[in-house]
Amino acid sequence: MTCSGVRFPNLSPSSGGGTIAGGNVTVVTTSVLISGFGGRMASEIADAIASTEDLVVAGGYNPRRAEYTDSDVDADVVLEVTRPEVVMGNLRRWQERGLPCVVGTSGFTAESIEEVRSFWGADDPACLIVPNFSIGAVLMIRFAEAAASWFEDVEIVERHHADKPDAPSGTAINTAERIASVGGAASVELDGAAAHGELHHGIAIHSMRHEGVVAQQEVFFSGPGESLRIEHVSGDRASFRRGALVALRAVTELRGVHVGLDEILIGGSSGDRPQS
Repeated sequence: MTCSGVRFPNLSPSSGGGTIAGGNVTVVTTSVLISGFGGRMASEIADAIASTEDLVVAGGYNPRRAEYTDSDVDADVVLEVTRPEVVMGNLRRWQERGLPCVVGTSGFTAESIEEVRSFWGADDPACLIVPNFSIGAVLMIRFAEAAASWFEDVEIVERHHADKPDAPSGTAINTAERIASVGGAASVELDGAAAHGELHHGIAIHSMRHEGVVAQQEVFFSGPGESLRIEHVSGDRASFRRGALVALRAVTELRGVHVGLDEILIGGSSGDRPQS
């Protein structure tokens, strides 16, 4: 099937949501428009959607290949995974058309989230900004947040693939903000030592970019006589599938701007967190 000049092999077309009847069971389907199709994350999530019974890819929009038109929007939910320089304009389009949106674009900051809140109303169909689709990464940040008040020193090391456009990663900045919000742990300051990492919220973050790496992050705490290392490794982009499907299913039940999967997976609000 095609949409905006992008071809989707082996995907059934859909015109909005519908139902699939099987025996005595009726499955309500949610159709998803993928904005930014062609990228690695979009392709991974499209494959994940194709493996479900309740979600279906309705089409794709790639701003590098074709112009946006109203006819391109024929879906229940938008998955927004375009590059940072075009995402805000896209979000305004989806808000104007009343489409709930899951945002997985890298490079979001607290300021970016505030900009979204400036035009996305609290009663609008939801905009769910997800710092990291990996469920393990969500739990890593929660564990680091829980440990922060028990240790004096902390640093973060993050490693990602060579093509990742931002450094430090949004997940690392997110982690630093969450740790700092608890109080207690911070990084030892070394005057003039660039090798000590870039400080965010008083916490040093070391960024590495390598071929053959997907995503890794280590949070290292230390205190008198002991240390604690919390590490998460995504060895394959398949690790992002479950969280993305959770987000796409949950977004239709929400209103306004939400940030992170914490609220959905664990309960409680994750607040205004930067994006991975």
